Amino acid sequence: MITRDTIEDAHNRILPYVHRTPVLTSASINAIAGSSLYFKAENLQKGGAFKARGAMNATLLLTADQRAKGVATHSSGNHAQALARAASILNIPAHIVMPRTVPVIKKRGVEAFGGNIFECEPGLQAREAMLDDVIRKTGATPIHPFNNENVIAGQATAAKELFEANPGLDIIVAPVGGGGLLAGTGLAAKYFSPQTVVVGAEPEGADDAYRSLKSGSIEPSQANSIADGLLATLGDKPFSIIRDTVDHIVTVSDQEIVAAMRLFWERLKTVVEPSGAVALAAVLKSRERFAGRQIGIIISGGNVNAPFSLSSSEPVKP
Repeated sequence: MITRDTIEDAHNRILPYVHRTPVLTSASINAIAGSSLYFKAENLQKGGAFKARGAMNATLLLTADQRAKGVATHSSGNHAQALARAASILNIPAHIVMPRTVPVIKKRGVEAFGGNIFECEPGLQAREAMLDDVIRKTGATPIHPFNNENVIAGQATAAKELFEANPGLDIIVAPVGGGGLLAGTGLAAKYFSPQTVVVGAEPEGADDAYRSLKSGSIEPSQANSIADGLLATLGDKPFSIIRDTVDHIVTVSDQEIVAAMRLFWERLKTVVEPSGAVALAAVLKSRERFAGRQIGIIISGGNVNAPFSLSSSEPVKP
């Protein structure tokens, strides 16, 4: 069970290793939304995403014997980079299974942190099969991207910081894929800002969390969206928390996600990946529901391929 103390301990544990990311505002985006928006900029986090929090917390909690054999995971990119970074800090091996279709920038991030990449075909079955083989050969400890309580506790610290910076938020909105961030956000609201309503945001083409909340049991993901970081099927551990702490989930189209990305780039002057723009897209889609409210939005990540070519294709070490 993840308690208030669990989250506070996780926060204290990871603080030396992660950014306390800023909260950004934009008068022009507020005018468009018809509400006051406070953006928790996890796109400026170590490794470019909130995943640094959960991966760092879970890795720091490993025993000495577990550290000696390293860590392993499968990930579409942001957790992969976060776990490789955490392993690099502790000087232990990191074995990362990644679909061959993930953005190049995310693979480069893993390599820059010294992670060992094992490419697989897209799809959960291929990822899990290769991960099982890697664990069997290396003895590494698996750290799941979202179906892990230590990871969820780490992710909850992002919302905890947002509540500390902006007490009195009416609503907080977070994206949902596998569910670790939304579950952590729900728990943070429960313990640190119980008056705040928690809303999830999800692509229409990968709306398993939306359907699961409606049906009461986990539904399969269609995994068809530009938001590549949100294509995982909802985990059972996050789902049990989301079911108890999240009010509802808003789904958005890829076109609405791209429009939100454009606002971030043009009005807030910050780089946001498609998955990170889903929460703003949800608020803009449902303006009447959010109108006049104080709303916290978690920008989950900023790892996106640059829309132009550079003269050098060599990765730059973080």
